[in-house]
Amino acid sequence: MIVVVDYKMGNLRSVSKALEAVGAKVIVTSSPKIIKKATKLVFPGVGAFGDAMQELEKLNLIDTLKEEIFKKPFLGICLGLELLFEESDEAKGMNGLGIFKGKIKLFPVKVKIPHMGWNQIQIKKKCPIFKNIPDDAFMYFCHSYYVPKSDKSIIASETNYGLNFVSAVNKDNIFAVQFHPEKSQKMGLKLLENFIKL
Repeated sequence: MIVVVDYKMGNLRSVSKALEAVGAKVIVTSSPKIIKKATKLVFPGVGAFGDAMQELEKLNLIDTLKEEIFKKPFLGICLGLELLFEESDEAKGMNGLGIFKGKIKLFPVKVKIPHMGWNQIQIKKKCPIFKNIPDDAFMYFCHSYYVPKSDKSIIASETNYGLNFVSAVNKDNIFAVQFHPEKSQKMGLKLLENFIKL
């Protein structure tokens, strides 16, 4: 059972439909009880870092996520990647989930914000969710903040947009991507298929 975590901050329908398209049985929920029973977790998100953490707190999901993230295959998408870090320029003084060390940064003024549309990923390490996805594959992005290259051991891919930023991370069972696989057509569906086969 794949659970898509509903914390009122994502395009949940498009994520669940994309997972179903590659053969997954999906439940969309904010119930800690059901999240604990999941075999895999997907943590999507669109919106602001601070609002998201407030919603997670309201729904009593913070402690549940901090526990369950380490127990089963986990995929964070876009804001769902950023929230895994300790803090963000977007919400000063607000703590993230703190699964990874580092602070999410705002893109510099020299580039158009948000970074929106198709861009390439440069794969930096062998990662099961990138199986049969070529280096320099195009994925669809929509974000104004990025993960800096603080802990090189977790970097699965990078992308260039005025600077090189981290577009995917992986540590053990934890995977997270800055792009939207559910909007990335063939390559995005392949990534989701790889995830459900883990």
